[in-house]
Parts: sequence; C-alpha cells; structure tokens
Amino acid sequence: MTTQNLPPDHRRHDIDALRALAFLFVILYHVGMYYVADWPWHLKSPHAAEWLQWPMRILNLWRMDLVFLISGVSLGFLSRGQGTWGLLRSRGLRLMLPLAFGMAVIVPYQAYAQGVANGLVAPGFGAFLLRYLSMAEPWPKRAFDGAEFGITWNHLWYLPYLFTYTALVALTLPLWNSAAGQWLRRGFNGLRGWKLLLLPVVPLLVFTMLLASRFPPTHNLVRDFHLHSLYFTMFLYGYWMGVDTGVWKELERLRRVSLALAVAVIAIFIALRTGAKGPAAGPLMDTLRMLYLWLAVATILGHGHRHLNRPWPWLRWANESVYPWYVLHQTLIIVGVTALAPLALGPVIEPALLVALTLFGCWALTDGLIRRFNVLRPLFGLKLRRAASAEARPRERGLRSPSPRA
Repeated sequence: MTTQNLPPDHRRHDIDALRALAFLFVILYHVGMYYVADWPWHLKSPHAAEWLQWPMRILNLWRMDLVFLISGVSLGFLSRGQGTWGLLRSRGLRLMLPLAFGMAVIVPYQAYAQGVANGLVAPGFGAFLLRYLSMAEPWPKRAFDGAEFGITWNHLWYLPYLFTYTALVALTLPLWNSAAGQWLRRGFNGLRGWKLLLLPVVPLLVFTMLLASRFPPTHNLVRDFHLHSLYFTMFLYGYWMGVDTGVWKELERLRRVSLALAVAVIAIFIALRTGAKGPAAGPLMDTLRMLYLWLAVATILGHGHRHLNRPWPWLRWANESVYPWYVLHQTLIIVGVTALAPLALGPVIEPALLVALTLFGCWALTDGLIRRFNVLRPLFGLKLRRAASAEARPRERGLRSPSPRA
C-alpha cells in the first residue's frame, strides 16, 4: 500500500496537543511518586498508599515511550528542511542549554531537600549550593540521587537522552535518506490492520528479552541499554511516521480495536502479576508488557488524530508552555512538599493542594516571567521573541499607502 507525505506547511495539531497532554501526565505521575508506597523517590509521604502502585504502573508502561515517539515525529518534520549540522546546532542549543541551566539552578533544591530528609546534608541551602556547584568535596553515599557524581540532572534526564537520539539520526541522515532507509520507512508506514498492531512490538520484545534482566533502568546515559533500546526504537517509529498520512489514518481507523486489545492485555497482565505474588518475569510477561505498551500508544495516537487534530484556542499557549513546565515542575513539587508536609493536611487535601500549587507555580513562572524576557527564554527551551517589524506595527492613518507593497 502506498504512503503519502504531508505538505511542507502542514501543522499537526494532534501532535502538539498530545505533547502537552503527555507532559501533563508526567507532572501528575511525579506527584504520585511522592505518595506511592514502596517505590523510591526523592521524598516520600507518610500517607504513601499501596493501591497507587497499579494505576502508576499502568501509566508507567507507556508514558515516556509516547513522549519519545512524539519527539521523533517532531524530528521527522524538522529534518525536512535541515541537514545534519543544522539539526545538531538547533536541537543541541534547545536541549543542552536548558539541561545545563536546569542542573545548575533548577534541580539543586531537589538534591538538597532529599539530602536533608536523609540526614546526610546539613540544613542551609546557600551553603549546599556553593558546595554542589563547585563539586570540590564528595558527598556522603546516598545523600541524594546522583550524589556519587557530585551533581545530578534528576528529572531532566529526558533532555540528554533526546539529544543523543536526535544526534544519532542526524549523523546518519544519508543512511535514512538512502534507498534502503526509504524502503524501511515505507515498510513501517505501509503496515495495515493486524500488522500495524503487532509487528512493531517485535523489536521491543526482542530487546526486552535480551537486555531487561541485565540492564535495569538507571537513567544513567552510558549504561541504560534496555531503556535506550525501547526509547530509541519508539523515537525511530515517530521519525518514520512524522510526514506520512496513511499510517495515521490507519491508526485512527483501528483506534477502537487497539483500545479493546490494550485493555484485555493489561487485564491479563494484572491478573497474572497479582496471582504470581512476586516480580513478573519470563517470556509471557515480557510479551504482555510490550504488547500493552504499543497498543496503548497506538490507541492514544489514533484517538488523538481523530479528536485533537484541529487548531484549539489553547494549543499555541500550551505548545510554548510545555518545555518550561517540564523543566520547573519537579522542583516545584518538592517545594510544595516541604511547605505542606508540616501542616499534616491528610491524604486527600494535601495531594490536591500539591497538584494545584505545582500547576499554579508552573503557570506563574512561565507566563509571568520566562516568556516575557529574551534572556530567560533560551534557558527554558524557548525561541527568542523577535521585536515587531515595521510592517507589523500599526501605521499612522495619514501615512497609509493604498499599495500593499509600499
């Protein structure tokens, strides 16, 4: 079956909307990490609940895979007008500058709060920050996540991962643009029916069977081979799908089937996992996990293409807000936790307030500060705001020319 590319000036509103919604789920997930029992995080609530484990696990099986696929779709659009060095320059600046700024300014409070809570860092954020930035003295073991390196990127790990995948594709653009690369792209985008719902699972399953037991998730860029295999594969799927129309229409057509299958697969997974009363392992459980991952992503993409591919009034604002919100949100969660925990508000009011304070803080800092000043915008992944041109500024009535070219 033939595939068709989108016109160069076409805007995929569903991708913009899904990106914003995916990162909103990331914020809610990280709030949940404070309250879910038995899952390590920087701080843990005295109200930690075991019942949260399954909702969190159901979300965790596909949330970042969806984010990387959407990032691959974006690269598919960007790469049409740029070569290797243009992509590396533009994406490097937009990804690595916020990473460096975030590690130096945004993330340190997370490490400080965790170190104080663990009793391994003395109170006093100013003194902590000086030592943290200088990297002159080693920290006690397990003082905070990343203490062995002296500095940490915590939730910003997504940025170096994304830049690495982008660089791999950019440096091999001649391969992807070759006859063999185009054949591979057409083969993926030409999948229809059951093939589209099952065949993309095969590489994910093979990688999981080979790597999962040997390389547990670490968010260490050098050693995270299993997660790299999954995330980069999903990134490539998105890169191949980006400018094609046929595969998106097919995902939309199959959206109800993929939803039903995803629900059935995760139900079987939960039943077997609960009955096993221990860690799920083996080919069957790996197969169910990877099947659910792809079916859930396919369902979201299909429903998104059906219902979200329109110029929503909030979309332009959300599209520009996503990056600053992502950089800010986890530190704001930690700040909210340290402010609310002494008040002992209970397991209902406290999490509701924590979500509200995090969202309000992201909005206030982004709309009230970051978006307004060009000196801050690149530090949070935003393009510089250009001054209005002479043609864009309103002219005086008496000087208006009847010619639109004057």
